[in-house]
Amino acid sequence: MPTWILYALASMFFAGLTSVIAKFGLKNVPSDLGLAIRTTMVFVFVWLNAIAFKHTQHMGNFTKKDIIFLCISGITTSLSWIFYYRAIKMGDVSVVASIDKASLVITIFLAFFFLNEPLTPKVLLGAGLITAGTLVLVFK
Repeated sequence: MPTWILYALASMFFAGLTSVIAKFGLKNVPSDLGLAIRTTMVFVFVWLNAIAFKHTQHMGNFTKKDIIFLCISGITTSLSWIFYYRAIKMGDVSVVASIDKASLVITIFLAFFFLNEPLTPKVLLGAGLITAGTLVLVFK
C-alpha cells in the first residue's frame, strides 16, 4: 500500500476523533474560544513536527507565489474552522461533519478546473453519492 494512502487513512481516523472530542470541549465555552484553544495546539504541534523532521531547512525555497497561496489557504481554513465550530456547538456533530466532508465534491470540481485532474464517470458517481448521502442526513 502506498505511503500516501496510509497517511490519508490516519488523517481520516484523526479527523473523525477530532469532531467528537471538540464537541465535548465546547460544552461550556463559546465556539470561537474553543477554536482558538484548538488552533493554538495545532500551531504548536505542526511547528514541532516541521522542526523535528528538519523541514524548516527548506524555508528559503518559498517563492512569493507559494507564500500567497499558502496564506490564502490559511484564510480559507480559518473560515472553514470558524463556521465548523459554530455548527458543531449548535448541531449534531455527525450531521455537521457529514456536511463538512461533502466539501470533497467542491474539491473534485475545483481540482478538475484548476489542476486538470480527471473527472471520470467513477469520480462523478462518487461525487453524486456523497451529495446524495449528505442530503439524506440533512433532510431527516
